[in-house]
Amino acid sequence: MGQILSLRHYRHEVIAHSHEHAQVVISLSGKLDFEIDGRARQLRQQHLIVVPAGAHHTCESEQGSHCLVLDVPGQDWLGESLGSHADASRRLLDNTGHLSLDTKQHQLVSWLASSPVNDPVIARQGAILLLASLNNSAAESVAAKRLPFAALDAYIDQHAAYPLQVADLARIAGLSCARLHSRFLSECGFTPMDYIRQRRLNSALQLLRHSTLAVGEVASRVGYASQSAFSAAMLREFGASPSALRRESGDN
Repeated sequence: MGQILSLRHYRHEVIAHSHEHAQVVISLSGKLDFEIDGRARQLRQQHLIVVPAGAHHTCESEQGSHCLVLDVPGQDWLGESLGSHADASRRLLDNTGHLSLDTKQHQLVSWLASSPVNDPVIARQGAILLLASLNNSAAESVAAKRLPFAALDAYIDQHAAYPLQVADLARIAGLSCARLHSRFLSECGFTPMDYIRQRRLNSALQLLRHSTLAVGEVASRVGYASQSAFSAAMLREFGASPSALRRESGDN
């Protein structure tokens, strides 16, 4: 592993790997699509994603994304550098997380991004300050009740063929539409409607690969009245038409 802090620009090319150290990726600009251990997330400005050690992850950015990346040297480094904060940082780094930065954290990140992060002193002290500041945010996030994703997923799957509204999910979660929207962005990086769309399209992909249903029938089952609109959505999401995705499955 190289330096602790680095500035990186992610592009459309897909990066897929895992590493033995934990990593914190903080968005400075643009949007970065992440998938960590099979779960999709999107990183936006003033948000960060925690990638635990050993977690397989992929990322790409269609329009380009500029990020500050913290590569944590290891458990020994945490104990040596963070003292009483070390245990809280270990808990933070052991779990995939999606957090938003508060004003002071954003100021710290902006300062680091404009500093010579290849300087070992600045990198080390900046990483220590950043991790210590995140401990409180992580504790608040864990303390708050997470969205009931299992119930939301079940509802979306059961009603995939019908029009779905944010209000439907808000009712299940026991939240207002505005609060649900905020919680979705905070916990998984997607708006509720983006989450619904992605789950529908993933369901469609499974039907294409594991059934003989006609493309039009698949489209209908996941809520698309128009086969052309369905094909366009699959092309945007997976980079291929429904027919091509089905052929790829047959080839494999």
